[in-house]
Amino acid sequence: MGNTYSKDVILIGAGVMSATVGSFLKNVEPDWNIKLFERLDKPAIESSNEINNAGTGHAALCELNYTVEQEDGSINIEKAKEINEQFEISKQFWSHLVRNREIQNPQDFIRPLPHISFVQGENNVNFLRKRFEALSPLSMFEGMKYSEDMDELSEWMPLMMEGRASNEPVAASKIDAGTDVNFGELTRKMAANIDGHDNAAVHYRHEVVDFRKLENGKWEVEIRNHEDDKIEYHIADYIFIGAGGHAIPLLQKTKIPESRHLGGFPISGAFLVCNNPEVVSQHDAKVYGKEPPGTPPMTVPHLDRRYMQGDQSLLFGPFAAIGPKFLKQGSNLDLLKSINPSNIITMLSAGAKNMPLVKYSIQQVMMDKEDRMKELRKFVPDAKDEDWDLLVAGKRVQVIKDTKEHGRGFIQFGTEVVHSEDNSVTALLGESPGASVSVSVALEVFEKSFPQYIEKWTPMIKEMIPSYGQSLIEDNVLLKEIRESTARDLELE
Repeated sequence: MGNTYSKDVILIGAGVMSATVGSFLKNVEPDWNIKLFERLDKPAIESSNEINNAGTGHAALCELNYTVEQEDGSINIEKAKEINEQFEISKQFWSHLVRNREIQNPQDFIRPLPHISFVQGENNVNFLRKRFEALSPLSMFEGMKYSEDMDELSEWMPLMMEGRASNEPVAASKIDAGTDVNFGELTRKMAANIDGHDNAAVHYRHEVVDFRKLENGKWEVEIRNHEDDKIEYHIADYIFIGAGGHAIPLLQKTKIPESRHLGGFPISGAFLVCNNPEVVSQHDAKVYGKEPPGTPPMTVPHLDRRYMQGDQSLLFGPFAAIGPKFLKQGSNLDLLKSINPSNIITMLSAGAKNMPLVKYSIQQVMMDKEDRMKELRKFVPDAKDEDWDLLVAGKRVQVIKDTKEHGRGFIQFGTEVVHSEDNSVTALLGESPGASVSVSVALEVFEKSFPQYIEKWTPMIKEMIPSYGQSLIEDNVLLKEIRESTARDLELE
C-alpha cells in the first residue's frame, strides 16, 4: 500500500455501471483502493437485473427510435451508427474480461439472437423501407434483410404472423447478427471479479447516507452498515454514483453546483411474460415495433425471446406506470424528497411542457389485463389470456433539467453523465440504451474525470478495447476484425 500515487475510489450501487467502472479501474490501476457499496444484499437486484432490464443488447439493429424520419422524408441514421459502435465497444471489453479469465462462461450472459423491426400500416411500411435502404449498404448493418412478403415474414416470426389479416400492410427488416444480453448475470460476474482483487472490496447491505467535502479536496462518505446498524465513515479521492434511480437523491446530497436545477420523474415498467413453453418455442428473435404517435420513445413495443438462468421466456411490453419510488425497493417518499428550492420550477415546467407524457402515463396506469392483451395481439394476433402473466419490471427515472437549448424542465431521454467541476464526483443518470453502452459511458467518465492519467492508461485501454481512438463507423476493415475476434471470445459464432 506504500504507493504514493494510489487513490481511494468509492463506487455506489452494485449495478452494471459501477461494476464496469470498477472492472476497468482494476485493469488500469491495480494499486488503487476501490470500495463498492450496495444497500441491498446482492449485486444487480435493481435496474441491471435481467427481470427489471428491458434492454437486451441495444445495437440499433431493430430499435426504430434511433432512426428518425426528417421533415423532408429522409431518415437520419447518425444515432443508429453511434449506438452500434458503442455496443461493439462494450463487446470488446467483455471479450477482454473473458480472454483474461476475469469472468467465465460468456454464454451465461450473451447469446446470438436475430433482431427484427416490425411495422404495420402503409406509412410505417414506407418508413421501414427507407430505413432499410439507408442502413443496409453500411458494413455495420451488413446482412440486413427486408420483406413485405407474408410467407417470408411467417418464416421469420411464425408466432406473430399466425392469424394475422392478410389485407393489412406489414413489413419487417431482420438481421441475424443480434444478441440477447443478460446484464444481471454479467454484472454478478464483474462484481465477483472486483471483489477478488487485493485492493478492492464489495460491501453489501451498506447504504450511503451523506457526503462531506474536506478541506484537502477529498470526500468523507457517511455509510450505514445494515449488518450491525452502525455508521461508518470512508474517505475517497473519487466518487462514482452508479445507483440507478437513486443516483439523483445521492447527487443532491453532495451539494455540488451541478446537482442544482436537476430532477427525476420515476416510471415503472411492466411486461407481459409468456408462461407457456410451447408458445415461447415459436418465437426466437427480438422484435421491435414503432412507438404509437405522440408518445415518448420509451413506449416502443417489443416482443423479446430472453435467456435467463437457463430458462427461456418471452416478454412483451413495456407498459408504463407512474409511482413515487425511484427504485423498486425504494420509498414512497423518494419523489417528494428529491424536490427542493433549486429544482421545483424545473420540475413544474417539465409537467406543464410534457402533458402528452403525463397523459400517456395515466392511461397506462388505468390499463387492465384485457387492455394489455389487446396491445399484445397487435404483435401476436392469436395470444391467449391464460398464456401470459404480468411482470413488474424495474424503475426508470427520466432526468429533468434546464438547458439553454430547450429551456426549463427538459425531459432527457437516454443516459446522462454529471461531473463536479473538480471531477471528484461523477453520477450516471437516466436510462436506455444504458447497460448496452455501459463501456462507452465508462470511457467518457475516465476521459473526463482522470484526464491526467489517460495518456498513461491508453496502451492498457487499447489492449482491452482495440478500437479505442479509432472509428468503427469509418473503418470497415477494423470493424470486421473486431467483430470476428469478439464473436470468437464470446462464443457467438
